[in-house]
Amino acid sequence: MGRLEVVISVTMRRSARKPKGDGHLRRAEILEAAERIFVADGYEGATIRKIADEVGVSSTALYMHFPDKGCILLEICERTIRQLLERNSEIAAKPEDAARRVELMLDSYMHWGLEHPNAYMLVFCSVTPVSDVLGDSLAEISARCFDIFSAGVRQLAQENRLRSGDADSVAQTLWAATHGLVALLITRPDFEWAPQETLIRVTLDGLMRGLILPSLDISRYMEFQG
Repeated sequence: MGRLEVVISVTMRRSARKPKGDGHLRRAEILEAAERIFVADGYEGATIRKIADEVGVSSTALYMHFPDKGCILLEICERTIRQLLERNSEIAAKPEDAARRVELMLDSYMHWGLEHPNAYMLVFCSVTPVSDVLGDSLAEISARCFDIFSAGVRQLAQENRLRSGDADSVAQTLWAATHGLVALLITRPDFEWAPQETLIRVTLDGLMRGLILPSLDISRYMEFQG
């Protein structure tokens, strides 16, 4: 796997080794160090020794918490994806117009990705898909996230509110467009970007107005099509 450029610094700061016998190593500390190393060196380049050195413990101490690096990667990715699943589920339950729920999910997705750049890169931007390492577990959670989102788009299709395409193509286009913005903001931090919130709002306005009809315009649109 090639090295990935990320907005965060990947310079490894080796912590002072924790005193022998200190059994109070926090799992969160291991996971944070592992995220940085997985992104910097790729899955193949990351080793238990590197992760342990970054945290400041022995490899033996690290093995007390995780049996192998695949389990570390799985926990990092599952923990992050589950946060997105929870957000989508909460939005889907809101008594809002379908278009509004779709927009809220897209907004949540972009903010979520930018809040977790390392995990986002691991899940969505790795040269070698992490699913090759993680198996079906992560794929199932990711599929549930997308199903909740695409259900809103399918509802819009049933209401004849898609300007072009069908439910599948529109849902995939919306995801691809928002992913593109998130990935570029993470991997090209030196570009002179407009303010992040402005970019998110302009992206959402363009997507929603370009692909989805407001509920009040349906009759006028159908009349025009006829």
